[in-house]
Amino acid sequence: MHVHSSGCPHSSVERGHCRCYAVSVSDAALPARRIIPNLRWWIGGLLFASTVINYIDRQTLSVLAPHLKTEFSWNNSDWALIVISFRIAYALMQTVAGRLLDWFGTRRGLLLTVSWYSIAAAITSMAVGLKSFIFFRFLLGSGEAANWPGATKTVSEWFPKSERGWAVALFDSGSSVGGAVAPFLVFWIYRISGSWRPAFIFTASLGLVWALVWKAFYQPPETHPNLGPEERSMILDARKEEQKMEAHAITGKAGALAGQPASWGQLLSLKETWGIVLGKALTDPVWFFITDWFAIYLVSKGFKIENALMGFWVPFLAADLGNFFGGGFSSYLIKRGWPVLKARKFIILICGLGMTLLIPTVSVSNFPVIVALFAVSTFSYAAWSTMALALPSDLYPSGSVASVSGLSGTGAGVGTIVSTFLIGWISDRYSFAPILVGASLVPLVATALVFLLIRKKE
Repeated sequence: MHVHSSGCPHSSVERGHCRCYAVSVSDAALPARRIIPNLRWWIGGLLFASTVINYIDRQTLSVLAPHLKTEFSWNNSDWALIVISFRIAYALMQTVAGRLLDWFGTRRGLLLTVSWYSIAAAITSMAVGLKSFIFFRFLLGSGEAANWPGATKTVSEWFPKSERGWAVALFDSGSSVGGAVAPFLVFWIYRISGSWRPAFIFTASLGLVWALVWKAFYQPPETHPNLGPEERSMILDARKEEQKMEAHAITGKAGALAGQPASWGQLLSLKETWGIVLGKALTDPVWFFITDWFAIYLVSKGFKIENALMGFWVPFLAADLGNFFGGGFSSYLIKRGWPVLKARKFIILICGLGMTLLIPTVSVSNFPVIVALFAVSTFSYAAWSTMALALPSDLYPSGSVASVSGLSGTGAGVGTIVSTFLIGWISDRYSFAPILVGASLVPLVATALVFLLIRKKE
């Protein structure tokens, strides 16, 4: 195993990947503890659990939206303001969180942010009206923003490129699982308690439990005492192999990004960064339209949300399958000899086309058919998104992965804020039909931009 020498310019392993492996010691020098086989996948499981909890916390309000709209006499524009408050915080903090995670490391960064948003979720139970809901959702969004940059960075630390598609699919699938679990869990708490307030407290407690487990268990692969010598060697050798290729990275510029985290100016000077940012900015609004508005949309079509509950989770399950399809199939293609970027783009192409199936829902009133069309779209979105989440670790040195991921998250946040405002305004004045058409066509633009801007030499 490799550890830092006293002369290493990096302050700690936890701060990020050290690029220097000057001093070698045996694994026996670490405290003697039980070896956990395939420990990297247990780390991936923790990231999956974090994402599940992240989505349960944010979906609690969305699931309760029809009841809260009635209790507080909100229209769709009022609801859009609450959603936008979350999105503004989420967009701003994605970039900030990515930078902090690159500098301070995933262990401390995720411990702090998960604790933050869990407390924010709990105090939402104290809300008394529109303004307080807006304030508490802003707090929630500022904490939840770190999950994806943090998880992406952790994957880049623990997994070789050939496995990152699967690893990203694993943690990103937590959003679908959380979205599917939330309706059942939240309605159950709502019914047995007779109030919406306990639902926020219960779901918030899940995040606090996760933070305690993360603090007790997580360490980077350089120092993790439960990591076996063979797995440690595989992880660190794969990392060193990637470092050898960084001098030939994107358009000849990314070699300058090695070592310390690159500045935002350096990152934004690369067209590949803009391909990732614009791709997420134009596709994430599709997903967030479904997560934030699906219950309200079903009610607008004449369905009672209690009766539609059995179908409500289907698009989220489909998204879960889409995560693993994108990650698994791209990893399969890479192992068959496809260049990494070509495999990612192939999934992006076919799934960009798959998202167009929201258009037929405009003229459909049959509930199972509506659910099926939404499911195909969320399946396609999730596979597309898995590729977009994998691209920063494919294209950039590890010290800049979370920063690029954060920038793409901010782009996605800006796109979602604009789309949320338009959804509220259009649905109040017209219907959801123009929204569904737009949500189908915009991802095609995102797909075209990825092909145009991301052309890394293999």
